Amino acid sequence: MNIAWKEIKKNKARFLILGSIVFLVSLLTFIISGLANGLSHDSAGLIKDLPDGQFYMTKEANQTYNMSSIDSRVQNQILSKQKNAMAFSIQMGFLDGRDGKQRSVAFVTATKSKWFENVKKGEIVLDSTLKDDGIKIGDTLTNKQYNGKFIVKGFVKQSKYSHAPVAYINMKDYKELYRTSDMQLIFIPKGDAETPTIAGMQSFSNNQFLNTISSYKAEQMSLNMIIWFLVVISGMLFAIFFYMMNVQKMGLYGILKAIGVKTTTLFKIMWTQMALITGIALSISILLSQIFNRVAPKGIPFSLTTDTTVQLSLVFLIIGFIGATLSGIQVKTVQPLQAIQQGEV
Repeated sequence: MNIAWKEIKKNKARFLILGSIVFLVSLLTFIISGLANGLSHDSAGLIKDLPDGQFYMTKEANQTYNMSSIDSRVQNQILSKQKNAMAFSIQMGFLDGRDGKQRSVAFVTATKSKWFENVKKGEIVLDSTLKDDGIKIGDTLTNKQYNGKFIVKGFVKQSKYSHAPVAYINMKDYKELYRTSDMQLIFIPKGDAETPTIAGMQSFSNNQFLNTISSYKAEQMSLNMIIWFLVVISGMLFAIFFYMMNVQKMGLYGILKAIGVKTTTLFKIMWTQMALITGIALSISILLSQIFNRVAPKGIPFSLTTDTTVQLSLVFLIIGFIGATLSGIQVKTVQPLQAIQQGEV
């Protein structure tokens, strides 16, 4: 620890450059992770807030939920056997306000359940982002396909689908809007009786169902690929940096080996330096990313959880350890006399 710290103080510029790079890469990774998580809720918060369970849609739908149409008799049979199950439908649409502004929403209707809002005919419950848009409880909204008017009865938080605020409506109103009484999906939570296999229907876990949503899958795959590229780049930076440092210090390592210093001790010096540099860089980037998490404008879908921060920090430390270790292979194989003859640059 003493030797490692003394070397850092002696070569401040070199270690400052490495620390700055690790700081920038880790900060960028935290920011992109926060955006990925925020976009995830903005795209499918309605589904992500449900407990673990199984989703069912018809096989003919070919994993496209809005093409699924569950026969009412099949639906009633399932709901009568599964106590906490629910059937629901999601359709994109529009609402017109008194101000003449048209707003895109995701209409959602469901059988009675504790997870989705249950509303009466002519009533509507909206995601709270529409409250920020000027809509209040008691306002009336219209739709060209609906003969009556929707009265706003309340708001819910973080209930979005495909980046559109959710609008909960009654099943009768949904039937009038979309000219169908058949539901698209059935959800059976875990904890009920053994999850059944239903003839003519395909089942999905929560994550599997999220991946059937094309926009969600494309967004998350792209952002996660960037995140892991940044993590790999940070490991390569550690390996290259310590490799160059070790090449310059071959003479010193030769002398230390000649006087009896073990190779494991030399590795411990590198690991200590890596841990110090990474720890300081990560601490600063975590602090700044958490500040951004609190002050980010409402329009930016950003959510960086403590779990995600801890997981990424551990990944950076592990990658840094691997990079530093790989760079030290030549230290293990070097012969003291050969290293001393090379001299220290």
